[in-house]
Amino acid sequence: MSWRTVVISSRCKLDLKMGYMVIRGNETSRVFLDEVAILIIENTAVSLTGCLVAALVEKKIRVIFCDEKRNPCSELVPHVGCHDSSKKIKMQISWDIDIKLAVWTEIVADKIIKQGEFLYKLGKQTEARLLASYIEQLHFGDTTNREGHAAKVYFNALFGMDFTRNSENVINSALDYGYGIILSAFNREVSANGYLTQLGLFHDNVFNAFNLSCDLMEPFRILIDRKVKGGNYTAFSSDEKRDIVLVLSEYVKIDETRQTVLNAIKIYTKSVFAALNEKDISLIKKIEI
Repeated sequence: MSWRTVVISSRCKLDLKMGYMVIRGNETSRVFLDEVAILIIENTAVSLTGCLVAALVEKKIRVIFCDEKRNPCSELVPHVGCHDSSKKIKMQISWDIDIKLAVWTEIVADKIIKQGEFLYKLGKQTEARLLASYIEQLHFGDTTNREGHAAKVYFNALFGMDFTRNSENVINSALDYGYGIILSAFNREVSANGYLTQLGLFHDNVFNAFNLSCDLMEPFRILIDRKVKGGNYTAFSSDEKRDIVLVLSEYVKIDETRQTVLNAIKIYTKSVFAALNEKDISLIKKIEI
C-alpha cells in the first residue's frame, strides 16, 4: 500500500530504474515507487523522464507541480483511472439530482459539525452554538447557504474579525497550500475509482477540473484549519509547507479503525461512491478527529 508523500525541493533530474524513482542532484538517491502516494515537485528546475511519468501514472501516484513561489499550480492527471472507468462514468452521469443533493447535504452538515466541535475545543462556545443552530436550519441541498454563513463565523472566530479568505497573508497562504494538498489526495482517489473529477455534486464551475473532489474534501478541510491554527505561522516558507504536508500521515478514526489521513480519504471516497450508487447516505463513513 502506498503511503509516502515525497517532496522534491532542489534542482535535480528524476528517472526510473528497476521500480525506483532515482533522484539525481548534488547527490543521488532513490525511492521505491510502490511506497509513494503523492509526489510534490516544488522546484521548477526539476526535470522528469518520460518513462518515470508513465510509471507514475500506472501506479496512480498523484503528482503535484508547484510554481516559482512553490505553491501548487497543476497536477498530472491520467486519462484512465481504472479498468472499468467507462462503466463508472456512465454511473456517475446517471446519478439523479435527489441523491446528489442528499449526499451534498450530508457533507455540509458533517463539515459544519466539525467546525463547531473545533471552535468548542478552542473555548469559542458562543460561535460553536451558532454553528450548531445552522445545522438545525440546514435545508435539503443547503438552499439557504448555511455552509457559507458558517464559514464566515468560523474563520472570524479562528483568526479574528478582520480576517477574510480573500486577503493576502500568511494564514491564507497556509490554508490554500494545505487545501491544495488535500484536494490532490481526493483527485487521486476519484480517478483511481474510475470517476471524473470534473462532474461534481454541488460544485459546477466550468473552469474547475476538480469539481467532484472539491465536494468530497469539505469535511477534511478541518485538518488543515487545525494545523494552521496550531502552527501560529508568522511566515510561510519550506518549513511550514513540510509541516502541513505531514497532515497526510497523521491518524484519524474512520469506520471504527485508526487510519492515516491518506487511507481515511481512500475509505471515505469509496463510501461516498457507494452511497451515490446505492442511493443510501447511511453508507458514508465519516472521520473522527
